[in-house]
Amino acid sequence: MAAELDASSERIVNYLRDFGVPVNAVFFSYLEDDGRRYLARSWLTASDDETPTAAMASKKSKRASWNGKDWYISFGGGDRVWDDARQLGFVSGGGGKMWSQDMRSLPKDARVWVNVPPMRYVAVGRVLAPASRFEDAQVRLNGNWAPLADQSLQGSYRDTRAAEDDDAEWVVPVVWIDARPLQAGFWEKGMFASQHSACKLRQEFTLGRLADHFNIDSDE
Repeated sequence: MAAELDASSERIVNYLRDFGVPVNAVFFSYLEDDGRRYLARSWLTASDDETPTAAMASKKSKRASWNGKDWYISFGGGDRVWDDARQLGFVSGGGGKMWSQDMRSLPKDARVWVNVPPMRYVAVGRVLAPASRFEDAQVRLNGNWAPLADQSLQGSYRDTRAAEDDDAEWVVPVVWIDARPLQAGFWEKGMFASQHSACKLRQEFTLGRLADHFNIDSDE
């Protein structure tokens, strides 16, 4: 928080947003009119919820428009184990509003690119169904749905039945187009990474390098 945004900080925010980092600055103004009081809010750059046309029209934003299908996934932290997700077909996140909310935002049929921190992309797949809490989650095995909690798991995935939704573990079932072990992870300098468990992937450099590495057609 600050009384004003200096030019250096504004350049940093715009630079990071060019690389897909979900950072912004919000301004609040206090106004009075005829005895009425108002608190006005404005953003430094266009929000992610605006249409590509609006984003392109903004002179302040240089970010590429989102293609409507590609999502970034950060799978890791806590006791999550990538081999579980790779073999059983799922991604998950939770333990706080930021991460559980991200998982719940993933739509059916979204294409997801999975990064296991600190920096290695290991898989691409498609979402089969919206997120559900771990204790209710189902994964697709041999053509049938099966409870994830009944499977043999190496990791621990917050079976917190008494927890609020924001603190629970949320699981999204995925069919893998290509999923590789950690030792086959891929990374190049300049590729996108985020602390969010899920977010829109719009950085063209990352999408291009991943498509080449995993031999994925843009329409697959």
